[in-house]
Amino acid sequence: MANLRVALAQIDIKKGNPRANWARVQEAIAEAHRQRAHVVLLPELWDAGFDLERAKDFASSLSGGLFSELAAISAKATIYILGSMLEKRGLGVSNTAPIVSPKRGIEGAYRKVHLFPLMEEDRWLTPGEAATTFDLPWGRTGVAICYDLRFPELFRRYAVEGARITFLPAQWPIQRIEHFRALLKARAIENQMYIVATNRVGMDDYEESTGNYSTQYGGHSTIIDPNGDIVIELGTGEAVVTAEVDLNKVEMVRRSMPILEDRRPEIYI
Repeated sequence: MANLRVALAQIDIKKGNPRANWARVQEAIAEAHRQRAHVVLLPELWDAGFDLERAKDFASSLSGGLFSELAAISAKATIYILGSMLEKRGLGVSNTAPIVSPKRGIEGAYRKVHLFPLMEEDRWLTPGEAATTFDLPWGRTGVAICYDLRFPELFRRYAVEGARITFLPAQWPIQRIEHFRALLKARAIENQMYIVATNRVGMDDYEESTGNYSTQYGGHSTIIDPNGDIVIELGTGEAVVTAEVDLNKVEMVRRSMPILEDRRPEIYI
C-alpha cells in the first residue's frame, strides 16, 4: 500500500471522564471512516487525560476495557486506529499506544519510553522498555508519544530499522507549540520519513480558587513529508481531517540523499 489515507482526529479530552471521551472518539472514528481513511490517529491519553493520580482506576489490560471496545469499532469501521491510553500492566500503569487492526484487533503496542516529569508521569506511570517498529499493510511503522519527540535517537532507530512513517499522539501545551512544530519537521527531515502527529485541543486543570485553567493545549496536528514539507496542518480547534501520503516518496528522498548510509555510529556512541 503506497498511498495511505491518514485521518488526524484533533479533539478535546475531558480529564478523568473516559465515557465522555469514548463517545467523542467514536464520533471522530465515524467521521474518519466517512472520509475513507485507512488509519485514524487519536491524541495522547484520549481516554482520561492527565488525571494520573487515578490512573489505576481508569487503566485496563490490552484485552479488556476500552482497548477491546476500540478493537470492536476498528473492525466495524474497517479502519486502523492509533492513539495512546492507560494500560494496566501488573502492578503498574503505562502510557500505551495500541496498534488496532480491523482484522486482528490489538496487533501490537508501544509504551511511552520517555515520561514527562512536568506532568508527573514519572511518578504515576511505568516507562516502556522497548522501541519497536511494526510491519503493517503500508510498510514498516514507528510509534512515539508526545515527549518522545524531544529525543531524536528514538526516531533515528526507527529510520535505521526501515520505518517509512512514524505516528505520534500528543498532548502538547500551546505555550510550547512552536517547539512541537519545529521538532516534527526536524524528525521528518533528519530521518527522511513521514511524521504524523495528532495533538489535542482544549483546556483542563480548572482551579476553583482562581477560576482559571492552568493548561491549554495547542492543536496544530500535522503530517510532514520526508523532505520536511507540510502535507497538512490543522489549527487550534476540534477537527477530523484526512490527507493522503505517498510512501514511495520516502525511497525517492533516501536515494537522492542517502544520509542514513553516511552515518558513523561508532563515533557517536
